[in-house]
Amino acid sequence: MSQNSSQPRSTREVIRWLEEGHISAVTAMSHLADGFSVEPDTGDDSKVTATERRSSNPTMSVQQGRRGLQKLSSLVGLGQIKEAIREVVAYAHIQQRRSQMDLASQPLMLHSVFSGNPGTGKTTVARILAEIFHDIGVLERGHLVEAERADIVGEYIGHTAQKMRKKVKAAIGGVLFIDEAYSLARGGERDFGKEAIDALVKAMEDRRDEFVLILAGYTQEMEWFLTQNPGLRSRFAAHLTFPDYSADELVRIAELMLRERQYQLSSGGQDALRTVAGGLQGGEWGRGNARSMRNLLERAMRRQAVRLMNNSNPTRSELLTLHAEDFEEIIH
Repeated sequence: MSQNSSQPRSTREVIRWLEEGHISAVTAMSHLADGFSVEPDTGDDSKVTATERRSSNPTMSVQQGRRGLQKLSSLVGLGQIKEAIREVVAYAHIQQRRSQMDLASQPLMLHSVFSGNPGTGKTTVARILAEIFHDIGVLERGHLVEAERADIVGEYIGHTAQKMRKKVKAAIGGVLFIDEAYSLARGGERDFGKEAIDALVKAMEDRRDEFVLILAGYTQEMEWFLTQNPGLRSRFAAHLTFPDYSADELVRIAELMLRERQYQLSSGGQDALRTVAGGLQGGEWGRGNARSMRNLLERAMRRQAVRLMNNSNPTRSELLTLHAEDFEEIIH
């Protein structure tokens, strides 16, 4: 029986099969999750960190990472994004295992660029990714620190570097997520945005093993931004473009939002929702994204509330249900 049609018997065999090209990094991670015996460490582990303890146990770390990947899989749409994230996570874990087994390994460079319109899942995916990297032992804490231009660009010489150091320090052990990152380079010659970019590049180099940086924003603007510093683009391992949602995906997202808020749709309400989703996807009422859908659903809920105010004692079913008329203001 060929190697890639049988089951590996040890962690080292998984690594060897990966080296020889018999299995992919994702498959290797799946095999590790099945668990192998791990030789005990007889040394003093009183000072071993949680990350080191997790990383020394491939079964535990991969099983935890799988939970995060399941959370990622549960998101609506984003098929190519999910596959790219799975590859990044698998690669990070396998490189860790290679290093622990004294095999040649590549340094992890996990900084990423997320491009796309607002409301397409960039922040949500970044938060899940931080959790996964924590679970497999790549990041010590796995938290997400969000920042924008006002949090980073200072008002006088030296102030920007100080603010950047503060943000990076807060993100150590986790992910620093900078939204609308291109705004750092839009202030002109007398602006301190360039200082912010220089400080960011320095932090990525000096503390590359301590945190993960994710820059996010509109696709074209992010492409322009990456040209503003010669060392910027090469420091990002992944460049992911988040697409707008299709009409069907927007309907599924809306249904999840309604379920979380304990609302349901009448048959007429379902037809109205599909009309709203089609209008969003076509750009009639905003961009085709989750944020726009949430805003429109909240308008429908307010319309329902006004309608029910005329009923002194609405039933449970009436409180739960949105009808076509609650979407009229949006559609017309």
